[in-house]
Amino acid sequence: MPDSRLPRLSIAAKILKCGHAKNSEKTSEKATAKPIAVKAASKGDHVFLVDGSSYIFRAYHALPPLNRKSDGLQVNAVLGFCNMLWKLLRDMPEDNRPTHLAIVFDKSEVTFRNKLYPDYKAHRPPAPDDLIPQFSLIRDAVRAFDLPCLEQAGFEADD
Repeated sequence: MPDSRLPRLSIAAKILKCGHAKNSEKTSEKATAKPIAVKAASKGDHVFLVDGSSYIFRAYHALPPLNRKSDGLQVNAVLGFCNMLWKLLRDMPEDNRPTHLAIVFDKSEVTFRNKLYPDYKAHRPPAPDDLIPQFSLIRDAVRAFDLPCLEQAGFEADD
């Protein structure tokens, strides 16, 4: 990853500070409308996929509640996710950096696993209420890092 990503961290920080929680769905729709230009992978390329859904829950449970001053929205998962992603990008060895990198998220729908085994994740509690509004902010932050967000109906991020 080029060092030009350094200024993008300030963009992610602005996402944490902005008071647009009510408009976060609109912001996500706008961000999704502009796809990131992607070069097709070819032989010899190094493709790196990050399980963004796993990062979200790790970040949420790793940090204590943290609220934006402007509107009180909890943003601990956003901060933790951005810190984890930044560390990953910063610490990648120079000789083993990927040519393609994307963040993959669960689509939050029925998957092929549910069809094979109806009780799949049946006993797992739903996402905490204070985490749900952070999902769109995290996708916005990933785009601020200039990385694509990938989701596919019927699959989870770790498939």
